[in-house]
Amino acid sequence: MKKNIELRIAQIIFAIPFLFFGINHLIMGSKMAGMVPISPGTFWIYLTGIAQILAAIAFIINVQAKLAAYLLSFFLLVVILSIHVPAAIKDFASGSAMLIKDIGLMGGALLLAAAHNKKSTSV
Repeated sequence: MKKNIELRIAQIIFAIPFLFFGINHLIMGSKMAGMVPISPGTFWIYLTGIAQILAAIAFIINVQAKLAAYLLSFFLLVVILSIHVPAAIKDFASGSAMLIKDIGLMGGALLLAAAHNKKSTSV
């Protein structure tokens, strides 16, 4: 199998925001809980923070990275539909930036998963 250093570097770089976001969820969980549309908000913030940290670690150490990418893209879809779309409908000027950011990150997660589907590429 051919090693693709560019994809490996991209995978590690892609992990950095999720490591940051996950840590931020753990530090700011109680303040972020009000954004969660289902109870208990703090639980979901902490759970998703841990999940984002685990996804970042999976990308960095390249263990179960494909699964992590698919799960992360599903998580982002849920966040987009349940939090960002309603926020953008309510106030497009302030709600659209997070919507667009997470759409881009979801696309990146799907690209990362697709890169792991190629038989000739070792990411």
